[in-house]
Amino acid sequence: MKAVDAWLFDLGNVVMGIDFDRALGHWADAAGCDADDLRQRFHFDEAYERHERGEIDAQEYFASLRSLLSIDLTDDQLAEGWNAIYTGLIAEVASLLPALARSRPLYAFTNTNFTHHRAWAALSASTLEPFERVFLSCSMGLRKPEADAFVAVAKGIGAPLERILFFDDTQENVIGAQAAGMGAVLVRSPQDVIDAVTPYLAVSR
Repeated sequence: MKAVDAWLFDLGNVVMGIDFDRALGHWADAAGCDADDLRQRFHFDEAYERHERGEIDAQEYFASLRSLLSIDLTDDQLAEGWNAIYTGLIAEVASLLPALARSRPLYAFTNTNFTHHRAWAALSASTLEPFERVFLSCSMGLRKPEADAFVAVAKGIGAPLERILFFDDTQENVIGAQAAGMGAVLVRSPQDVIDAVTPYLAVSR
């Protein structure tokens, strides 16, 4: 087994479920339009990435989103849909977190924005307790899969990149972590996490 000094987890679709279709459905209902039309227009554009780096605030992003989707909704209506994406905890992974934290320091690194952070931090407060720190892209000014983001996280953890094992559901982020020198696991299901950590939990460091 590769030596691991710290665990690093993405949150969305690894620890907690997210579904952007829920946001699109909410906005379509509020605007009286077809969700399929919004689905065709919506994408993770430059404004979305800048929002996740904290370079623009929610008001500026929502203005961009109104233009992108061609809908006339208030910031409050957009925020309500924006925060509707959370589908609950992924129980199989959430239940592992205390044991993981006992075996090695446990951290999270998520691409997020301040609006989403307030929502999921409140929804998942008890589940987040085992994490020593949650690194937020919007606070760091860096986001996955940028190499500088992984370097900064490793520095914050205080461990070499190659001795951190990272879990993420997005292949681009896994490739970015590996290119930076970090071990990484692509998570397609909770079983991917279970299979990766079980050998480490079965033996002491």
